[in-house]
Amino acid sequence: MIKIRGLTKIYNGMPVLNGIDLDIEKGERIVIIGPSGTGKSTLLRCLNFLDTPDGGEIIFDDETIDVTKASPKDIQRLRLRTSFVFQNYALFANKTARENIAEGLYTVRKWGREEALNRADEILATIGLADKADAYPAALSGGQQQRVGIGRAMSVDTDLMLVDEPTSALDPEWVEEVLQLMKRVADQHRTMLIVTHEMSFAKDIADRVIFMEGGRIVEQGPPSKIFSAPEDDRTKAFLRKVLPSAL
Repeated sequence: MIKIRGLTKIYNGMPVLNGIDLDIEKGERIVIIGPSGTGKSTLLRCLNFLDTPDGGEIIFDDETIDVTKASPKDIQRLRLRTSFVFQNYALFANKTARENIAEGLYTVRKWGREEALNRADEILATIGLADKADAYPAALSGGQQQRVGIGRAMSVDTDLMLVDEPTSALDPEWVEEVLQLMKRVADQHRTMLIVTHEMSFAKDIADRVIFMEGGRIVEQGPPSKIFSAPEDDRTKAFLRKVLPSAL
């Protein structure tokens, strides 16, 4: 189990995360929804120190990290237990699709280069891009670039996959192919924490949906409850705007 206790983040004197408490069961798929600017992406980024939290604890099984005392070694261990899918793909422009997937395996996780490249080829076949192994990001569509980004996160079996709005930077024509891949990843019963504005996608894959507003978790529950019978007025108001048919 992964536990988050009292996680806070402050920007320019304003709290962006305001004491987040969350338990994540192994194999659970949690989707976070809510208005823009409410701390959803910041929560994901704080969980592997892409943004440095200002307070709280992150607990992976029997390892507890006080974020105010985290050493570089603590942060490195935490990052080895997580993988991240970015909004904007975050691919190396000077590396091929194969090399983008393999890079972290041999530079960070210390795999042998040949082993890492073989794993990258396996992943590319899985995500339907075997024929693009030697293509550079500039030669790939947005959807293909994001699939490579997802493949990079799939390449290792981490304790937690963090997925930050995987379709937000895509042209509409590429959204569905990325969502279909994310559904296949979810079917592998990986432990996932996903931020998305795609409500139908959230309903399809989530074991639990969390509604955040103002840096806090306002309400959470199974999709059937959150989308059909939310209790909090703020959740209801949000869903009426983005998914009127839900209520």
